[in-house]
Amino acid sequence: MPQRDGDTLNRFIFEDTNVRGEVVHLDATWQAVLERHRYPPVVRDLLGEALAAAALLVTTIKSSSSLTLQIQGDGPVNMIVVQAGANQTLRGLARWKGPVVAGPLRQLVGSARLAITLDPGEGRERYQGIVGLEAEDSLAEALETYFQRSEQLDTRLWLAANDQRAAGMLIQALPDTLADSDVWKRTVHLGATVTDDELLELPHRELLRRLFHEEDVRVFNARPVSFRCSCSRERIELMLRGLGYDEVRQIIDEEGEVGVTCEFCNQRYAFDPVDVEQLFAACDQPRVPPTRH
Repeated sequence: MPQRDGDTLNRFIFEDTNVRGEVVHLDATWQAVLERHRYPPVVRDLLGEALAAAALLVTTIKSSSSLTLQIQGDGPVNMIVVQAGANQTLRGLARWKGPVVAGPLRQLVGSARLAITLDPGEGRERYQGIVGLEAEDSLAEALETYFQRSEQLDTRLWLAANDQRAAGMLIQALPDTLADSDVWKRTVHLGATVTDDELLELPHRELLRRLFHEEDVRVFNARPVSFRCSCSRERIELMLRGLGYDEVRQIIDEEGEVGVTCEFCNQRYAFDPVDVEQLFAACDQPRVPPTRH
């Protein structure tokens, strides 16, 4: 079997049509997520599909926004959150309760909603689209519903994940007049023949050749994808300042330090009494020094 791609996004287009696509493979990026949390297989695979989906979806944004995909519901898997940066960096986590049995998406997440948030940064306004999850059998189907309802764009996704790798493919019809009116139906039909094993194991060029060998497909250079968490000590400091001196000081008095652990990467940030005094001395927030006996 040809050597498979690792941690890459690969854009392709069908020449002389308005149909574009992306293929993503996540190896080390996916392993970096799994090293930080232990997930049951069903939860793990759903999170892997969501991570691959976020990598694909951020490429559909014209601006340099980051993208957050979140599913929240009352089922056994009660939360999935993944974030993709405009620079092709990814992070993600999942929460669950009790035993999780394999089944359709609606069974795993229960009564839930899917939210996609675009954040352009630099204080600019964020955009969020939300759809309810009702009868969808898979995450791919749920995202297709989202694009149809919120973006009015014909979009198809195929997603797969296991304990070694996560992968996905997206094709999308942009809002232009097609030179070939049947191209969308044809590419969707051909894309639907892909198997999970092919998606996970085949290099992107071999995958596209097998699926669309009769089409005129142009494949662009691969772009690297990597795991990176955006947490930092500076961000935690901002959060603590938001809590206020009195509340933070109370934690210090009770615990001896303030400890904050990032849910995405398990990095722990600790602030001792001296750190807290320096933190609030550097801002304009009025405070009363503690009385020592």
